[in-house]
Parts: sequence; C-alpha cells; structure tokens
Amino acid sequence: MATRTPRPQRRNQVLSREQIIETAMELLDAGGEGALTTRALTERLSTGSGAVYYRVGNREELLDTVTETVVTAALAAEPVQAMATPEDEIRTVALALFDAIAEHQWLATRLTLQLVRKPFGPVTVGIFERIGRQVGALGVPQASWFDAASTLVHYILGAVSQNARIDGDTPAVEPDRAEFLDATAAAWQGLDPEDYPFMHAIVGQINEHDDREQFLTGIGVVLDGLTRLA
Repeated sequence: MATRTPRPQRRNQVLSREQIIETAMELLDAGGEGALTTRALTERLSTGSGAVYYRVGNREELLDTVTETVVTAALAAEPVQAMATPEDEIRTVALALFDAIAEHQWLATRLTLQLVRKPFGPVTVGIFERIGRQVGALGVPQASWFDAASTLVHYILGAVSQNARIDGDTPAVEPDRAEFLDATAAAWQGLDPEDYPFMHAIVGQINEHDDREQFLTGIGVVLDGLTRLA
C-alpha cells in the first residue's frame, strides 16, 4: 500500500485576527495605504483572501481596525505625575496621539476620515471621551463642553497631521527635515521685508523650533482659553 505524503498545514488554519492586524500595520508603516493590498497581505501571511475577509472584513474595514488598534493604545497612555491635573491628562493624550502619528504616518489621513465619516465610531468616540472628561474637570460649563472638546480635538489632529508625511510619499523621497527648513528659511528671507515684515521677524526661529514643544505650546494656549470659560 502506497504511503500518502501528508499535505503541509495551511497557514490560514492557525491565522489569527491579531496576526492580520499586525501584518497590515507593517505594510502601512513601510509604504502607506498604497502598500496595503490584498495580494501583499495574503503573500506576507501565506494565506488566501478568504481567511482575511473572514476575520477582519474587506480592506476598508481592515484599515479601520488597524486605526482603532493604534488609537486605543495611544489613549491608554497615563501621565507620569502621581497627582495629575486635567491639563496633565490632556497633554498626555495629545502627545500620545502626536507620537502615534509620527510613528505611523498613514494614521493622519485615517483619523481625519474617521472624524468625518464615522463620528459614531470607536476611534472618534474614544478620543472625544478621553479629552472631554478632562474638559469637564477643568470646570468648563457643561453647555460649552462640546465646543471646548471639539476645539482641542481639532487642534490636536490638525497639528499632528501637519507633521505627517503626505499620503503617497515614501521614506526614500521624504525630504531631510534640516534641508527642508533651510530651504523654507531661505525662501522667507527672499521675501520683500516691507510686504512681509512678520515673516522676516520669525525667519531666524524656524530652524530652532522643536515640533513637540511647539505642539505643547499650542495645547497650552487652548487650555488657557478654556480655563477662562470656567
């Protein structure tokens, strides 16, 4: 009787939802949304598209899931201070989101889409809940909670998105930060000082600024305004 050669076990028999999410994140981090294709994902996982669809849904649903995974981790950040103030809490979550987008450049676009398309989804709700609780703790009147929380959320996401690479860029063509700032400073310096006195006044500061510190300065300005509502 001939011995039957056992067939190798298919990867999709042990494939987990977490593996799919992790692999999708790796593809996104390496090449942006354009790199996350069904073919690339299934080849990396050594599985078929059916296994991916079964566990996470279609590509758009997978993007939402990966976004939620990253944002949930960022929102879990806790202040270093033992007796954290509402301002400390807000700065902590703001910096966590800032750092998450710095690490995952594709996240900026996905967060914007979540706010616009799915204000009822877990990403938008999670961000507003974490920020909103602290707005109440600041003493802002309840009638102003929505406006106050929206101002903070829009500033945070707008500021961090500005520092993200434009969707479609690749690390290979991303300009060096110092070279980019030097070129910008040179262009500002070339403006007519009579027409652009402010730009000439700040041109010396552009190379010295720190993105995270500038971001926190903006948070401080917003918080100062909100405390005046209390």
